[in-house]
Amino acid sequence: MAPAKDNKAKFRAIIIAYPVALIAIALAVNLLLFGVDAAVVSLPSKALIAALAMGAVLLVINHTVLMTTTELTRLKYDLKATPEEWAASDHNRADITAEAETELERQHNAHRNATENTVYFAMLAITLSLISPVQIAAQVWIIGFALGRLGHGFAYLTGRDGLRGICMSVSLIALYGMGSYMALALIL
Repeated sequence: MAPAKDNKAKFRAIIIAYPVALIAIALAVNLLLFGVDAAVVSLPSKALIAALAMGAVLLVINHTVLMTTTELTRLKYDLKATPEEWAASDHNRADITAEAETELERQHNAHRNATENTVYFAMLAITLSLISPVQIAAQVWIIGFALGRLGHGFAYLTGRDGLRGICMSVSLIALYGMGSYMALALIL
């Protein structure tokens, strides 16, 4: 097999194994570190509401940073958001530089990634909070997700790929932690 094909095969295996490894880590943390209680539907405790509130505030900060840096990128490169803005400006869409396109794409990708992950987080965190989880497990997973997303956004915007990967893993482990906790709690 050619070296390029060897690398592709290796990376393909890593890409496939990555979520499986993160799920295994989340399951192990739930089982060995936190413990899992059987699901009992009830209103969340004050401590769990505090974790949800803290996670929400951190995610709003992340959104604010993404929103602000996107607008600053548009300002820096004289980019417009709508056809109406382009028509009213002295600039032409055809004059956008490759650098400007790349930087705006970075901003948009960071926004999309944050949004898609936050949708799953909201579904999992709300459901988890209603099944009387072990408090420390819920707190770690909820706040861990939000911190992971903050780090991911920062790393993405500043081009720090290694840190971006670590922070993405943290937020994914938190998602898998919430999901696996609920799955285990429902079968107990």
